[in-house]
Amino acid sequence: MQPESLVEYGSRRVIITITAIFCALLEIVDTTIVNVALNDMKGNLGATLSEVGWVITAYAIGNVIIVPMTSWLSAQFGRRNYFAFSIILFTVFSFMCGNAHGIWELVLYRFIQGLGGGALLVTSQTIITESYPPEKRSMAQAIYGLGVIIGPTLGPPLGGYIVDHYSWPYIFYINIPIGAIAAILTLTFVRSPKYAAKKALHEVDFLGIGLLAAAVGSLQFVLERGQEEDWFSNGWITTMAVTSVFSFFFFIWRELTTKNPIVELRVLSNGNLRIGTILSFILGFGLYGSTFIIPLYVQSSLHWTPQQAGELMIPAAVTTAFMMPIIGKILSMGAKQQLLVALGMVIFFIYSFWGYKILTPDTSKDQFFWMLIFRGLGMGMLFIPITSLSLSTLKGQQIGQGASFTGMMRQLGGSFGIAMITTYMATQNVVHKTYLSERIAFNDPNAMKRLDMMTQSFIRKGINPDAARMYAYKAMDGSLYGQAAVLSYMDVFMFIGCMFLICIPFMLIVKENKQKQKISMADAH
Repeated sequence: MQPESLVEYGSRRVIITITAIFCALLEIVDTTIVNVALNDMKGNLGATLSEVGWVITAYAIGNVIIVPMTSWLSAQFGRRNYFAFSIILFTVFSFMCGNAHGIWELVLYRFIQGLGGGALLVTSQTIITESYPPEKRSMAQAIYGLGVIIGPTLGPPLGGYIVDHYSWPYIFYINIPIGAIAAILTLTFVRSPKYAAKKALHEVDFLGIGLLAAAVGSLQFVLERGQEEDWFSNGWITTMAVTSVFSFFFFIWRELTTKNPIVELRVLSNGNLRIGTILSFILGFGLYGSTFIIPLYVQSSLHWTPQQAGELMIPAAVTTAFMMPIIGKILSMGAKQQLLVALGMVIFFIYSFWGYKILTPDTSKDQFFWMLIFRGLGMGMLFIPITSLSLSTLKGQQIGQGASFTGMMRQLGGSFGIAMITTYMATQNVVHKTYLSERIAFNDPNAMKRLDMMTQSFIRKGINPDAARMYAYKAMDGSLYGQAAVLSYMDVFMFIGCMFLICIPFMLIVKENKQKQKISMADAH
């Protein structure tokens, strides 16, 4: 097949683009939409908080297992067939999730839904990239980026609205009509490239598949459950961590020595892709970390409803949507990807530092607005240049392989980010609580005066002095806990901001091989 044979034009390209974007949105929205429904699921299914957490974990594990294998599976079964099958699998098990009658039944269905969903994101990116001619690839990535960046932000408000006005199964049922239409459009319009001959059954790298599933599945388990299970003091976490390390080691050895690898690691010899996978990890850290921390803060510290927490993120999503085509146009005009990424990191640091400065136990909604606008600007300036840089010097089947790596690293970056944030917050919360308790007990006469006033207030309500003093201490302790929590959230914002700030000098010294890039963009498939 000639290099440009998959490029589409006119209405056909529009239909393929819309189909791919909706599939990417389906997958990503489902990653975050469940977060605001966990409490309702817990009550309806009679599950504990720990058990219901597996609804998120199972989906993430299914995602991260299938993503690296997507390019190989597309080659084995044909991209159109594999993509359509993944949409159908995702849609069918969305229905099954909504009809689950027990928590572990729901967890199983979510895992299978994750296996279908993982392919949607990476394959959508490859389909869109190959549907556009090389000179419009940056714009294609901008269009695809709308789904990837807006999806995690759209999930909480959509989930909050559905839970508040309907019931939790409907967060899964809304996937059904979209998935059905997407499957029909895929089978009608999407074309597959010509791959090498399919591997016979005895040539399939089943050992590689098993090692990959064990490696990334165990790692995702550790990241998702580590904080709740007290990390390596828990036998399961330790076992999974050891399993992940050894599985990764033997998986890399297997893929570099076998004739028919399930994941083509040699594509990482491309310098731009190596840089892109690292940057994708950082992007996932910032994207999913900030999407996780803000709704958590406003619901736990400011006592907002799930819908209010979700709606807060809308300005950032709108800003990102506005920025995407602009950045795509700037890249098409020859702007350096490295400079745009560095500028995006500066803007994301400003957003993080802004968050650090405004957080209090009673921050108003208006104070978040411009801060979140900067988040939208930063994300808009990071995603397209990073994706464009990663795939710009790849061609043919390498595009799908590269997209698989960047997709997996973005997912793992988000998992690492949430795991590190929860651990860091728990540690800082203890530090701040200890410091504030000592300060109030020994060095703050104003605090003691406030304690006396609270005691007198309880006494005036008819409570005896000893009990009133105990209630006053409890009320003061609750106030301390709230203040310590806010200080911990502030630390997290500064932590995320500093991580992006540290990366800026390294981004600026990345050298661009202009000649190589010019050639590859002309040949890219």
